[in-house]
Amino acid sequence: HKLLAGEENSPQIVNDHVAFRTFALDKTRLSHLAEHFLALGYEAKGDYDFKAKKVTAQHFEHPDPTVPKVFISELRVNEFSAETQRIIHALVEQMPASVVEAENFLYSGRHWQLSTQEYQSLISESEYAGWLAAWGFRANHFTVSVNHLNNIDTLADVNTLLKEAGFVLNTSGGEIKGGESVYLAQSSTMADEYNRAFSDGSLNIPSCFYEFAQRYTMPDGKLYQGFVEASADKIFESTNAR
Repeated sequence: HKLLAGEENSPQIVNDHVAFRTFALDKTRLSHLAEHFLALGYEAKGDYDFKAKKVTAQHFEHPDPTVPKVFISELRVNEFSAETQRIIHALVEQMPASVVEAENFLYSGRHWQLSTQEYQSLISESEYAGWLAAWGFRANHFTVSVNHLNNIDTLADVNTLLKEAGFVLNTSGGEIKGGESVYLAQSSTMADEYNRAFSDGSLNIPSCFYEFAQRYTMPDGKLYQGFVEASADKIFESTNAR
């Protein structure tokens, strides 16, 4: 924030969107998270399918364009191995159904006990599953709107500034994912590691990260507000442990 919000750059950082992850199970499915935003006036917009990662997503927009967009994804648990399904079902069963209705649900964290062995088993098949099991319900990342930075014109300039300051960027699919041809360019830092407690000890694991998005004007003169599946697929990997 200090790097991009100095007097010479932008006094205020504008958040393009915030992202959340969940499991596609009855208690925790995407629609339950979405209800919290629909109640605030958000509207469902785009639908996305990440076949390789077995993830479905939707994005939501508020009528007030200054309010951040929301990107919610869910892991299709039933498409994984029997062992991964068993672990995830056992985790979610520990969670009271009423939790999803609480006002603080979206930032309430983990509602289950998880062992280091279960975590390692999950990330061996799905990094997404391991991250969500370890952290629970919280923002996965926030996104700096490059369009609203005062003295930084391009995403490439942002990346240069970040690297010079020592940040490690996600290079999966290239440092910049997408571009003007798809009306959205994105990059992200790799998530910092954080010591996380488990039921039988602790591990240093990836936490959360920052994304940077530059949106372009479409032929109709409007700024593109959606997401690009091919790019978002690589952004997910910002929390990879391996």
